[in-house]
Amino acid sequence: MNKKTDLILSVDTGTQSIKAVLFDLYGNIAGIKKTKIIPYFSEKPGYAEQNPEYFYEKLAETTKKLLVENKSKIKYIKAVTLTTQRGTVVNIDKNGKPLRPAILWLDQRQAKVKSYPKIPAKISLRMINMKEAVIHAVKNAECNWIIQNQPEIWEKTHKYLYLSGWLTFKLTEELKDSTGNMVGYMPFDYKRHKWVSPNHRNAKMFPVNPEMLPELVKPSDLLGYITEKASKETGIPKGLPLIAAASDKASEVLGSGVFSPDTACLSYGTTATVQTVRKKYIEIIPFFPAYPGAAQNYFHTEIMIYRGFWMVNWFKEQFGCIETAKAKKTGKTPEELFDEMIKEIPPGSMGLTLQPYWSPGVKIPGTEAKGAVIGFGDVHNRAHFYRAILEGLAYALKEGLQRTEKRTKTKIKKVIVSGGGSQSEQAMQITADIFNMPAERPHIYETSALGAAINAAVGMKYFYSYEDAVKAMSGTGKSYFPQEKNKEIYDKLYNEVYLKMYKRLKKLYKHIQDITGYPEKI
Repeated sequence: MNKKTDLILSVDTGTQSIKAVLFDLYGNIAGIKKTKIIPYFSEKPGYAEQNPEYFYEKLAETTKKLLVENKSKIKYIKAVTLTTQRGTVVNIDKNGKPLRPAILWLDQRQAKVKSYPKIPAKISLRMINMKEAVIHAVKNAECNWIIQNQPEIWEKTHKYLYLSGWLTFKLTEELKDSTGNMVGYMPFDYKRHKWVSPNHRNAKMFPVNPEMLPELVKPSDLLGYITEKASKETGIPKGLPLIAAASDKASEVLGSGVFSPDTACLSYGTTATVQTVRKKYIEIIPFFPAYPGAAQNYFHTEIMIYRGFWMVNWFKEQFGCIETAKAKKTGKTPEELFDEMIKEIPPGSMGLTLQPYWSPGVKIPGTEAKGAVIGFGDVHNRAHFYRAILEGLAYALKEGLQRTEKRTKTKIKKVIVSGGGSQSEQAMQITADIFNMPAERPHIYETSALGAAINAAVGMKYFYSYEDAVKAMSGTGKSYFPQEKNKEIYDKLYNEVYLKMYKRLKKLYKHIQDITGYPEKI
């Protein structure tokens, strides 16, 4: 092995695209290829499905193009690793063939609550204020919907996998997956990072036969080797080891260089999250698990804003026709033009304050929650509204950060921001001002792929600890610091307006829910 010349091939299968990236052992990109994909199709409103083979075909197409363009570098590739979107499930038969389309994490179908929880359990759960959360999980579990609505499919299912497990199988013919990918409605023990025992609550909520589940390995451990068949299809050399990584969010945290409990990672993606990394299992919201980290035996606390920077796309579709048309002529992105549009809008958007609950929560906020914007006046226009979106998302994540600090008794000193929203200069400065602490970008944008590469580097013994690997392979890009005049107005708006909005509007949200039936009650 040679640290100076060796490369790692990292494949990132996201919701919007698949990226294949060659990394050196210093965290630099030696080659990259990105393929846009069709995220999903919908046979019925609320459904989000995609053919499992489609993901693999696009993966193979992407890696082949990358390796054709980088022929001279192929001999230096020493390992392959994989990170994927979370919570997308695949049913395969005994021959390894998909039995139905994959159900994506975006899917909104719901199962019926039948055998669990029983009445005594419901009473107990109500007493500890957990009835809604458990019923929400049972209804949203893909396995329960398939069992109820497609029993013939479930009967034929040999293995029930996440997308990560399916792609691992296609590349290696091994029915294995990483504990770092276990985020969703599976009978998984989040404290011990293994499948649960039959009497565990998760086994009752998600009744998947243990024989239908893949073998679990830890991040940085070996999943298998690239087969001859996979090599012909993908262009990846036969026999290269496939090293376990973690889900895209967990990999993003590792690739951003977040490895200390006093640093938080903000993910400004389709789903916006605030995460911290620690060795101890802590539930920020009671009974909502800490997820497996990308590093072995670590945990991630996470507070999530489900629609996150999807709201930017929503704004673009609903109000951004001018910028979208202009972008085609200028070569800029609509988001860059939105940034220019709000440069002259003062902090606080002239009092326009947005609560970003575009999708209801379960506990915080509750199922009745709706989005809200208050403070409109005749001075406001589209630019004020767009800035209010960025500010509202930062307010919500700051609230999540403060909840994390209180629960973990750890003071956060800085935030590292990744995801598409991190490319916005305005969003980064707003974040620094609202959080009143330094906000940094990682040295590269492809942090999920880099996090997976760090896993592979540790697994291949280039580094003997994650700390050493993070120090060598991740770095800081541009830093943003709070501006005194901005942070003062944000502090007042956050504490005196934003934090009071949900509490004061909650009764009205419940009335709306009762009258219209939306959001559906649990």
